[in-house]
Amino acid sequence: LTEALIHGGLANRVKVNINWLDAELFEHPDAEIAACLEPCHGILVPGGFGERGREGKIASVLFAREREIPFFGICLGMQMACIEAARNTAGLAGAGSSEFGDTQEPVVGLTTEWMSEEGLQRRAADGDMGGTMRLGAYPAHLAGNSVVHSIYGADRISERHRHRYEVNIHYKDRLEAGGLMFTGMSPDGELPEIVERPDHPWFVGVQFHPELKSKPFDPHPLFASFIEAAVKQSRLV
Repeated sequence: LTEALIHGGLANRVKVNINWLDAELFEHPDAEIAACLEPCHGILVPGGFGERGREGKIASVLFAREREIPFFGICLGMQMACIEAARNTAGLAGAGSSEFGDTQEPVVGLTTEWMSEEGLQRRAADGDMGGTMRLGAYPAHLAGNSVVHSIYGADRISERHRHRYEVNIHYKDRLEAGGLMFTGMSPDGELPEIVERPDHPWFVGVQFHPELKSKPFDPHPLFASFIEAAVKQSRLV
């Protein structure tokens, strides 16, 4: 058990029961996804590296979307949300990530160029892992009518990153046509930072790591809002 403070208010302290689930559980043909995830009032797919459990993570996103359970995807979790959307709402059955090998539709690909406060940053695709990471704090612009804008209460934010792969901006129109909206973008409009589903009670994916700016008694606003959505979900079931 851990404690979460909704909007930082001590009067609204709630107990959060965290159930850690191995995504590989959902990759077997006889996997009972519903039995594992139906008791959950919120589903979070965190960051990470490598292909282990990737299809199970995508299945978790699908379950959260279809069952309208609050969903929060962080870094790799956002990427899995985009691949799920590409496959199931944008008609791109071959969607995947180049991190996991060759793919017909590289919805997620290696970062080789990005803008920073120091200017354009370039990395070789075959460089060492640390050298090709987008690492540190970067700004993002938020869409004015988005859930995340209402959470932050700002047009521009700065969040910390640690990753090599990005959602491919060339798939933005296809994914948005399927209902996954790109509501946070890098200032140059090239790198997707936040996605969400307006037709869902609470569905947010972020490329950055909000946990790096969160404290036990001063939670990041995204975590506070996610827990608040989970509390609401618990009262509906």
